[in-house]
Amino acid sequence: MRLNSRLAWCLAVSSLASSPAPIPGDRCTDPLADSASPDLYCIHLIAAPGAESTSGHVLLDFVPGPFTISVTRDGVQRYRPTIVLDGLPRPDVLDSAATTYVAWVTTPRYAEFVNLGAVTNGVTVLAPVEFDQFVIVVSAEASGDVRERTGRIVLRGGSPSTRLQPPDIQQFALAVTGAIDDTMSGHDHGGTGGGNATPRWTTVPMPAGIAMLPSEMALRPPVDPTLPVPAELRVASRRPTLVRLASGDTLALVAGRVQRRIHGREYTMYAFNGESPGPLLSVARGARVTVQFTNALDVPTTVHWHGLRLDWRMDGVPHLSQEPVPPGGHFTYTLTFPDDGVYWYHPHVREDMQQDLGLAGNIVVRSTPASGREEIVMLDDLLVGLDGLVPFGAQHATHALMGRFGNVFLINGEPRWVGAARAGETVRFWFTNAANTRTFNLSFANATMRLVASDLGTYDQPVPVESVVIAPAERYAVDVTFTGGGAVLENRVRALDHVFGRFIAQVDTLGVVQVGGTAGAAARPSPSATTVPLIVPPGEPDLTLAFGVRMTDLPYVTSRMMLLDSAYFHPVEWSGTMVGMNWATTSAQAHWFVRDVGTGRENEAIDYRVRQGDRRRIRLVNERGSVHAMHHPIHLHGQRFMVLSVNGVAPAARVWKDTILLPAGAVADILVEFDNPGRWMLHCHIAEHVESGMMTTLTVEPR
Repeated sequence: MRLNSRLAWCLAVSSLASSPAPIPGDRCTDPLADSASPDLYCIHLIAAPGAESTSGHVLLDFVPGPFTISVTRDGVQRYRPTIVLDGLPRPDVLDSAATTYVAWVTTPRYAEFVNLGAVTNGVTVLAPVEFDQFVIVVSAEASGDVRERTGRIVLRGGSPSTRLQPPDIQQFALAVTGAIDDTMSGHDHGGTGGGNATPRWTTVPMPAGIAMLPSEMALRPPVDPTLPVPAELRVASRRPTLVRLASGDTLALVAGRVQRRIHGREYTMYAFNGESPGPLLSVARGARVTVQFTNALDVPTTVHWHGLRLDWRMDGVPHLSQEPVPPGGHFTYTLTFPDDGVYWYHPHVREDMQQDLGLAGNIVVRSTPASGREEIVMLDDLLVGLDGLVPFGAQHATHALMGRFGNVFLINGEPRWVGAARAGETVRFWFTNAANTRTFNLSFANATMRLVASDLGTYDQPVPVESVVIAPAERYAVDVTFTGGGAVLENRVRALDHVFGRFIAQVDTLGVVQVGGTAGAAARPSPSATTVPLIVPPGEPDLTLAFGVRMTDLPYVTSRMMLLDSAYFHPVEWSGTMVGMNWATTSAQAHWFVRDVGTGRENEAIDYRVRQGDRRRIRLVNERGSVHAMHHPIHLHGQRFMVLSVNGVAPAARVWKDTILLPAGAVADILVEFDNPGRWMLHCHIAEHVESGMMTTLTVEPR
């Protein structure tokens, strides 16, 4: 009966804690509607008995870096805490041997203490913290550089992640009862949707080491299942064909069905020109190319040219820049390429299904030939169950809570990617994340990495990194220098076990680079573009957009378990561990929205207009109050922007972007360069979220 004891503990804590006076501009004591969530990025400290006059709190900022969050190579969240204290007496008043106060970080079991630095009344920036769950402690000590805590504890407080607790027996009972009620409701969870041998709902695979409640296992999506009808064309797993296009050239591009064999099993999937990923297009900067597109699928589709600042009528957004291309239909795209970089193309109709099944390809744009060796790498994952591909929802997208996480990782369409390099050689890797929802934390063993470019530009100086955080739709160029031995490409993250309230390390091998010999005097790859100097206009944001979700018609068990889950949201949902609830929630139940905070309008009702040539500061607010807050990769079509700050902290390096990873409960300011007239879509690039409505349109009027 832990519920009552937990409530009593909370009441006791509340009575011990001093109420700190509000500090203007401090999100922990004076939070604003459009500031970072104090519930996720603050720790309120509790005064120990005998020190009731003291009070304090800790702001948990991300450590500045090139990404919008900072994690270790193993995926542990890295914070830069700032402590604010008031009412501390002279240390020797509490302990005769003490001369100063020291802040420590320890585990929830107080198993180890790490000195974060000496502190006094007022504001002190502490050393970075790298723990999944932790407690901040302030004690009176003999000196500020002691390595072991021996003095009296004055204040203490747990990180928001320490609120993760396994449900007690009452909550388990409620969940199981709800599941029984739901499964007896008479709803037909089967399906007659078209696909391979009439697909059906069975079960959804679980990540290793993660438990699922029996009540959750009973859930099924309330829509018919569907998969593509088998095709006659069979393709082997191979790297995409390189197609070089000069200005004035025409490319024939066909979206169709193929039979693919992955890990010895055959699946019906989609492909461009019979290739998955589609052809790798190499184009000179400034070129003008025609694409004659044919839809050979059995469903409507379009092609969106992600990141290109092109004519908006060629952008591939259904019912905005064009009507969907029907089965057997054609459309002519005229493309221009004003910026160096790596881009990609994919559908914008039911991309939760079409993109996931293979409709994606890369575009490389250059103003000068590349120097040194490069690898163009498209990251993806595929969800496979015991009976083959887990079907998609026919009437509505499934996996509408967190998005569709796959359990088979693909590199350029291959489950077993192998590369080669020489010891000491530097190879530039251009990574594109084409996964529906998964954010990767990439690293190489036996190699060093320097970040050199992102979506639409290069960094002023290469940035050494231990891992690369890349959200759906983002691109990063990384110079990798191999030091010898096998260089394994890994995705290392920390998954949340929502049932037992813990973090679990997940390490997946994506590929292997075979390293041998010694590199000669090959040229190091050079940047392919120049970052434009940034002039940031002062003042408040011109537009504030909030992102969140509302739920309707959820099964009883789902709504109950989501209330428990809402106690804490991690900055990034690295892995799909709410498996049954996520799978069974459709885009008709999860209503993801973009809201103009100034007008209250949402999604397509937002009418934001600027003039060509305007520079606008836009604030993006990820609402913590949503029933399931999670990160969002926000993509703006047809323009470019720079990230100014996340939770008020400026990044360590800036680069032109078209997609930003917005952490849960966080606030980011971006500066948008509106140089391309037209009607442009802004949306979350988790495919199931955009299918659930998380999109709006910004209009750039020509001067």
